Amino acid sequence: MTDLSFLTQMFNQKKISRRQFMTGLSALGVTAALSPAFFTGNAMAATPQKGGTFRQAMTGGATSDSLDPATLLAGHPINVSTQLSNCLVEIDHNFKPVPELATGWEASADAKIWTFKLRKGVEFHNGKTLTAQDVIFSINHHRGKESKSAAKPFLKSVQNIKADGKHSVVFELDQGSADFPFIMGDYHLRIYPDGTQGKDWEKGIGTGGYILEDWEPGVRALTKRNPNYWRTDRAHFNEIETLAIVDVNARTNALKTGRVDAIDRADVKTVHLLKKMPGINVTAVTGTMHYTAPMLVDQKPYTDNNVRMALKLAVNREEMVKTILKGYGEVGNDHPISSVNRYQAANLKQRTYDPDKANFYMKKAGMLDHTFNLHASDAAFSGAVDAAVLYQESAKKAGIKINVVREPSDGYWNNVWTKKEWCMCYWSGRPVEDMMFSVAYAAGAPWNDTHWSHDTFNQLLKEARAELNEDKRQQLYTQMQEICKDNGGAVVPMFNQIVEAHSKKLAHGPISAHMEMDGHKNVERWWFKS
Repeated sequence: MTDLSFLTQMFNQKKISRRQFMTGLSALGVTAALSPAFFTGNAMAATPQKGGTFRQAMTGGATSDSLDPATLLAGHPINVSTQLSNCLVEIDHNFKPVPELATGWEASADAKIWTFKLRKGVEFHNGKTLTAQDVIFSINHHRGKESKSAAKPFLKSVQNIKADGKHSVVFELDQGSADFPFIMGDYHLRIYPDGTQGKDWEKGIGTGGYILEDWEPGVRALTKRNPNYWRTDRAHFNEIETLAIVDVNARTNALKTGRVDAIDRADVKTVHLLKKMPGINVTAVTGTMHYTAPMLVDQKPYTDNNVRMALKLAVNREEMVKTILKGYGEVGNDHPISSVNRYQAANLKQRTYDPDKANFYMKKAGMLDHTFNLHASDAAFSGAVDAAVLYQESAKKAGIKINVVREPSDGYWNNVWTKKEWCMCYWSGRPVEDMMFSVAYAAGAPWNDTHWSHDTFNQLLKEARAELNEDKRQQLYTQMQEICKDNGGAVVPMFNQIVEAHSKKLAHGPISAHMEMDGHKNVERWWFKS
């Protein structure tokens, strides 16, 4: 029995306390972000078994979805893409970068030159052998002048990518990047054959554990196990059916009736009932995921920071965590850095609900008579409409009028998010601060959903990225979180735990809180018990 399994057994048998359990995890190098509940029964399950058809229901699907990795936006297509392809780097359940298509990497002393060694003998689904040129093409797909990929900001510092033989790729940066391996693990930066374009993306020809059989955007994907997968210890199912089901009640019923084996975003309002059902496991992990209400700061009246400050003070965060998340989360502080992130500004003063101050700032802006439209759909996150209504009620006590505009679920991410002046949104977060800030807060980033730009913030972002001293990085990222909190255009009321449910017939190891569905690696890491 391993040290981890012994520790888990002791906790499950109530022979040690939660604190002793978490202390033991830390000593073993296992992240404390994992909930002990995850280890009951499944965590140290038997040797993985091959076979079976795994069926899962997920939110985040739309008829406009594509398998072009530059366009990946929400859960359903991200998970399908993960079944079909790999990145150079994988982010593991400890929020650490580990080799995937790369066998390893090394950096120059100033972290400006990064060399990645590739696995030999890896084949794409069409039989083509992976080479450095495929990697160069795949990364450059996001760097082009016309590219709208959300990964483009991560690659802004890349000046040149070149092959050093068939199995080595060299990245030359214009400044040091201490977190560059994390970037190579971003879910957009998946490796596909050189020259893939247009409709070829929808064929999903990658190096992944599963081969695409059928793809109906926003509806369903069917994949079968890749017999030539280079990872013999992964991809255990014979087939995977991935359904897009936005409605949480429909997803829950699909699990209850056995139509599917796993669902994302379990309804926290009824999850206590799921926990009582025989044959179902409920999991909850704390990660980087958070719920937001982004305002377009280039549109009036959100150009005025007095308005933004008033709306940040008008939300009752504690009540929202209690009512919407049912306690499965923690309050946010109007910046996107989670308590599990390395450089979270833990000493930054927590913003609290203050109707009087909210009224003061809104009066200062001269907007007390204005009605603010808050666009919402449960496509943003389960309970988003209820959260908007709760926001509306708390703002009333500050004399601020909010009109909740209910939007259709289908097309929400294309027609509402980044298009309407104020809306509800969720972010999976990122494993490191540089990635989160670069994708959503840096000036000109494709997914900067508030259109916010702050000169000091942007300068600090560059400095922090290149800084190799840990203490100095902490100081820089703390300043950036404070600037977001006090000047940014996003209300960040809460960080949610990832709450999901699945059949007890499934087995798995420690679950990652990096993203939903075990960092979207459930399709590789899970299996059916024999």
